[in-house]
Amino acid sequence: MLMQCFISAVHADNKNLTVIFDQGHGQKFLVEKEGDLQLSKLSGLFKNEGYIVKTGTGLITDETLKGIKVMVISGAFAPFGPAETDAIIRFLDAGGRLCIMLHIPQPVAGVMSRLQIFATNGVILEKKHLIKNEPKDFFLVNMEQHPVTKGIQKIGVHGAWALISDSNQGKIIARTSPQAWIDLNRDGQFNSTDAKQSFGVIIAGTYGKGKYAVFGDDAIFQNIFLEKENMALGKNLVKWLRSP
Repeated sequence: MLMQCFISAVHADNKNLTVIFDQGHGQKFLVEKEGDLQLSKLSGLFKNEGYIVKTGTGLITDETLKGIKVMVISGAFAPFGPAETDAIIRFLDAGGRLCIMLHIPQPVAGVMSRLQIFATNGVILEKKHLIKNEPKDFFLVNMEQHPVTKGIQKIGVHGAWALISDSNQGKIIARTSPQAWIDLNRDGQFNSTDAKQSFGVIIAGTYGKGKYAVFGDDAIFQNIFLEKENMALGKNLVKWLRSP
């Protein structure tokens, strides 16, 4: 009888465990497609953890987010309006979980600014830990202790934006080497007018009763790159979003 009660409780919990992927803001990489740059593998990680996966193709409202545990915004190309931003922040404040992956920062700049997170105006170029000798493709190897990065030695990124947190609630948990730079004057070469330092790429934090993770790159979780260390990162992320 006790075991039956336990199983029933687990089933009841899973029934209310729902993730919504926003697909109403110009997203080109989708959960229902199987191509290299799509997000079906990430969707599968949520399903494996007991989530019901939904997609949203319209404006984000309080009604859209009713009954949702996790909201994922990956690769948005169209901006979120002020009313949508307010709804997302209310969702988070009330205990929701939010995950943002950037393809370009501008569409989600309003949401991120409410979390006091800001992205640079150029992608990161690395000099160390390169993938196939391409400065925009590299491994992050500098991790802070956090459930999302637990056991992770490196994370492959492919065109990442640097992230800054001005809030005590948001912490950088993965960053570049100190040799990374951003081509601020767009001349294609490093010089004194460019920024060179260790840049944050992943930020995790809390807001009200909720919590969030922001990734400066959406390719981390695309099908072709969601393997090995990135797959382990994805599994950690899904479990952390579910935890209290």
